[in-house]
Amino acid sequence: MQLSLFKTPLFWFKHQQKRRWAAKSVKNVAAGANTSDALANNVSKLTWLTRKLILNRNSSTVSSTGKDLGQVVFVGAGAGDPELLTIKAVKALQQADIVLVDWLVNPEINAFIPDHIERVFVGKKCGQHSVTQAEICQLLVDYAAQGKRVVRLKGGDPSIFARLAEETDVLSKANVPFQVIPGITAATGCAAYSGIPLTHRDCAQSVKFITAHGKQEDHECDWHLLAAEQCTLVFYMGLNRVQLICQRLISHGMAATMPIAVIDQGTSHTQKVVCKSLASMDAASDLADFQGPALIIVGKVVEKRVDVNLSLVDGEAPTISANAFEAA
Repeated sequence: MQLSLFKTPLFWFKHQQKRRWAAKSVKNVAAGANTSDALANNVSKLTWLTRKLILNRNSSTVSSTGKDLGQVVFVGAGAGDPELLTIKAVKALQQADIVLVDWLVNPEINAFIPDHIERVFVGKKCGQHSVTQAEICQLLVDYAAQGKRVVRLKGGDPSIFARLAEETDVLSKANVPFQVIPGITAATGCAAYSGIPLTHRDCAQSVKFITAHGKQEDHECDWHLLAAEQCTLVFYMGLNRVQLICQRLISHGMAATMPIAVIDQGTSHTQKVVCKSLASMDAASDLADFQGPALIIVGKVVEKRVDVNLSLVDGEAPTISANAFEAA
């Protein structure tokens, strides 16, 4: 006689298995908050582990050769005075394997770089390019691929007229990690050392930074817009265009009596300042002994210039050795 389906061994096995699952479910429900807490704890641990894996993956970039990639730190060297370097900038110089130096960097900053660190000059000056921009970008990638800690030392602040975006774009495409350490830009440095406020409640509520050299030699500023501005205008890299700037601003509606200041080698011991009006400025004679780099400030703030006693911060400054900021 055939056995009923309910009495087969398969039936009893499944029946017992269901009872076990039911008992387990009842136990979990009885646990209540404990089960919820355990689940939440597991989710929290999983989230933490996931984040850690992502961070580890991002921090352990590997080149196609199998070597760990190095890193690039863009450092602002300030406007001229080597003591305007930030502590963070000095630390980066101390920890570097190689430093790529721009033309505008004061040679005195070499005192902060230990002798064993390699230095490569990649300066670019108007009409005098020792290394092209494309070559500089490739050097950054190549040195990083060798696992080196590279410092790209730029004059002033790296993000102001220093072609930072071009270099970081190349590094991003090559998956090279980088950091940017800001520096004191020429506008703030030169203004502070010459006693000219960049803003003033009575006459200038804003400041505009302008490059006197566009990407193309024949590139012109929007002179009509600049002439109508009620703010301080600061022109970078314009020593050879001072007369042109004066003429363009006047011809586009700015008052010929508007004050202008030209500051040569700002924040350095050889700083020179000439203050005139747009109409009275004669670059050929007034700026005959200017060497550059120079900064141009146009606006009524020039009339607010005061005498600054630079000896208060320059006379008894402590000497800082090259290894003063070495990493522990």
